[in-house]
Amino acid sequence: MEHTRDDLPADLVAALARARSPERPGPDTPAGPAVRDWPGPPRPIPEAGPADLDLRALLRLSLAASDASGRLRPTPSAGALHPVDTELVVGPGCPLPPGRYGYDPLRHRVHGLAPAPAATPPGVTAEFSVTARRTASHYGHRAWPLLLLDTGHAAAALFLAARALGAGEPEVRLDGLAGSPLATVRVPPPGRRGPVHRAGGAHRARPAADAPAPHELLARRSTPPPLRGTPPPQALRAVLTTAARASGGDLRWCAAVGAPRPGLIEPAADGTELRRCAAGEARPTLAAWAAGQAWLAEAGAVLLAHGCPADADAPHIRRTHLRAGFAVHLAHLTALRHRLAARPVGSWQQADLGAALGAAPGRDWIVHGLALGTLHADEENTT
Repeated sequence: MEHTRDDLPADLVAALARARSPERPGPDTPAGPAVRDWPGPPRPIPEAGPADLDLRALLRLSLAASDASGRLRPTPSAGALHPVDTELVVGPGCPLPPGRYGYDPLRHRVHGLAPAPAATPPGVTAEFSVTARRTASHYGHRAWPLLLLDTGHAAAALFLAARALGAGEPEVRLDGLAGSPLATVRVPPPGRRGPVHRAGGAHRARPAADAPAPHELLARRSTPPPLRGTPPPQALRAVLTTAARASGGDLRWCAAVGAPRPGLIEPAADGTELRRCAAGEARPTLAAWAAGQAWLAEAGAVLLAHGCPADADAPHIRRTHLRAGFAVHLAHLTALRHRLAARPVGSWQQADLGAALGAAPGRDWIVHGLALGTLHADEENTT
């Protein structure tokens, strides 16, 4: 996979088309360092003062690794490869002096990079970019959709951590207009609000009104397959509604369910009920489309984000995948609150859902998924 400066693909449209094809990746290659080699010495994040944003806790609840291998983190990642890199632009109201820092999630330390830009607002702005080599080492040409989804998950993890800590209302930017940073999340100190929403700019998600508790975020893990047992309608509706509200208008959402009435269901227009949008057993086909993951054919339900037509331009591709990752992350937390087993599913080939349902081909592709069940197994942090 050829890339330009900053590890970006030379042609994201072509990269997505190839990732959606049946072509199989080649042998694994070295993933390289697990963390970007930030310049300068590492420094600990100081304890927050009474009026400060607790930056140490914010990152611990969202991005920091909890074991020496770096595998276990509150943020899921395809293959547990964690390609997302984070720069922090720190303003007043934080325990660190204002400036730009690189974050090391393995050591939970920061590296000073540069002074803060002029007029940096209070709080912290996290800028997310990716080291594509980490994900491409295993997934090859299928890496770029996964990189974007992982970035959306990282943004959602920071968003939820800010809400759990009672910080100011976060501002999440997932517009897809820039290749680097791919996404940003600004978190004001407690008691302060983010900037006013600007049309076409900030993307404000609308998750459940009640903020998560810190222990919920640290306990979030992807359930290993199998995930059997059909979720009750109330829980499935809550998960679908959370995803739809969090993702903006570019994506549609449905869920594939099995017996006694196999088919696809989606939220009704008013959001209070689920309606049947297609009949027939879809899960074996989804298993084939999802890189041949046979266990999906027996999952209790499979939540699907779909859209992003074949002729989408690069900003549209970035936006829909970033928002899909963000929304699935929030939906995953909703699923766990309803005592469901859940596992994100990010790799999809030939998954033209619209064509399979009789619509024009190339218009309605599966972008992301979340497998759901009611029967739990031991947990691990992979997607």
